[in-house]
Amino acid sequence: MSLRDAGREHFPQFMTIPTRWMDNDQYGHVNNVVYYSYFDTAVNQFLIERGVLDIHHGDVVGFVVDSGCSYFSPVSFPDLVHAGIRVAKLGNSSVRYEIALFRNDDRLPCAAGHFVHVYVERGSNRSVPIPAAVRDVLATIHGAAPAD
Repeated sequence: MSLRDAGREHFPQFMTIPTRWMDNDQYGHVNNVVYYSYFDTAVNQFLIERGVLDIHHGDVVGFVVDSGCSYFSPVSFPDLVHAGIRVAKLGNSSVRYEIALFRNDDRLPCAAGHFVHVYVERGSNRSVPIPAAVRDVLATIHGAAPAD
């Protein structure tokens, strides 16, 4: 199943993100670059809420090394975006998230994509294995109906 056809039931974790007036572009819909901020917000908020990301003092952090987005239908202020996330691949030092954005009560996503974190030691910027506590949290949303 492609991410375009993945319903809400294919994502074990959700975050609601309100659109803002400034998200709209001159065409009256949310600008394409804002979707990437929704991905970033959903993933990092999930990690912060689970207590495995300390953005200010953590010795190990995830750096984004790859991301992509496909757009299916427009979103406009004042829509609510419901970001569904799941882990598609959990490696030794990296994790690939799949994120689908659902507009208001829509059954299918208005956009979907991926986001890859590589875990690095903050002081050296060298990759390190995903810490056990982070891996445990990521495992809770891993493998939910992977896309083609």
